[in-house]
Amino acid sequence: MPEIGKLLIGMGLVLVLFGLFVSVVGKLPGDIVVKKENFTFYFPIATSILLSVVLSLIFYLFSRFF
Repeated sequence: MPEIGKLLIGMGLVLVLFGLFVSVVGKLPGDIVVKKENFTFYFPIATSILLSVVLSLIFYLFSRFF
């Protein structure tokens, strides 16, 4: 079962890198932010798409090896 360990380490590294990227950048260029006097609307379209691609890749790799 060493493959499982390598896969989990790889998935963890991908998630850590994604978390660091989002922490440093804050928001991606495709995210929508509308600020009014007493109202702020934030819709993270680009972040959602990027997270979807990363999770799809992780689940694909997980299903491929198991």
